Amino acid sequence: MGLTARQKRFIAEYLINPNATKAAIAAGYSKKTAEVAGSRLLRNVKVSQALAKKSNALYADLEISARKVLQGIAQLAYFDPRKLFDEDGRLKPITELNDVTAMAVYGIDVQSLYSHFGKGQAQEIGTISKIKLADRGLNLERLGRHLKLFTDRVEVTDLAGILARLKAGRERAAKS
Repeated sequence: MGLTARQKRFIAEYLINPNATKAAIAAGYSKKTAEVAGSRLLRNVKVSQALAKKSNALYADLEISARKVLQGIAQLAYFDPRKLFDEDGRLKPITELNDVTAMAVYGIDVQSLYSHFGKGQAQEIGTISKIKLADRGLNLERLGRHLKLFTDRVEVTDLAGILARLKAGRERAAKS
C-alpha cells in the first residue's frame, strides 16, 4: 500500500522546513496532536524511505553534497578581503567580484554623500560603503568540528582509579 495524501503532504512540507511538528500541522494534523503525529510519521518506514528518496533527489537536483558544503565553509573561513578592492584601494563594483568573494559578502550598506550649495541644490560628492563579511571564526569552528579538532566530551584516562574510589566511597557509606 502506498502513502496517504496526508503522508505525502507531510513529506513535502518537511522538505521545505525540517520541523516535524510544523510539517504535521501543514499536512492537516491538529495543533494538539501535531508533535506526536510528526514524530510518528518520521518513524514510519514508508514515510522515512519516501522522505530519504525525495531529499536525495532534491540534493541531486541542487547539486548539494557534503564536499560542496565543506568547500563553501572553507572558502568563507579562508576568504581574503583584499579581493574586494582594486589596485588603487577602491571597493570593486559588486559585478566585478568573483563567486567566492561575492559569497563572503554578508551585506552591503551604501550611503551617498552630498554637498549642498544652494536652496534645494546638491551635488553627490562620494559614497560610503559598509561591507559585512561572513564570520571567519564561526566558519573555522565549523570546519574544526567537522574534522573533530575540538572535543566536547570529557575524556577519562584513569578509569580504574575512579572505579576504585567509587567502590571505597560506597563501602564507607554502607558502614555509616
